[in-house]
Amino acid sequence: MLRSVAEPVTVFDRSLRDLVRSLTATMRAGPGRAGLAAPQIGVPLRVLAFDLDGKAGHIVNPRLEMSHRMIVADEACLSAPGMWWPRARSFSVVVRGRNMYGKPITVRAIGLLARVLQHEADHLDGVLFIDALPDEDKRRFLAAIP
Repeated sequence: MLRSVAEPVTVFDRSLRDLVRSLTATMRAGPGRAGLAAPQIGVPLRVLAFDLDGKAGHIVNPRLEMSHRMIVADEACLSAPGMWWPRARSFSVVVRGRNMYGKPITVRAIGLLARVLQHEADHLDGVLFIDALPDEDKRRFLAAIP
């Protein structure tokens, strides 16, 4: 599931609202979780949730506009708990999509929240943060997984 491209949401109904609530609850259930994508809980739809430094929400069918300014920082993933690796990401991002009711929304983010949104959007495209690591780092990462 994590390697598959998630399907766009076309119906904004009660089941989507239930998914957003479940995604948000799952994200908040553990320490250190700032974002979660629907494929991470087994649902192949383009939905993500985020909660960082007082800015929380969800985005359905997100489209990202990333800045050209890049920054390298350690990144982790719930798919490989406890493992952090340096990763280059855009410093800022504008994300456009819809909320669970189908209303258009825009989220502007810088720094760590921008990183979280990019990371979760990658999950919607079947991309894991390990994919961007150099081959030697990938080998070390995979060898360290229990």
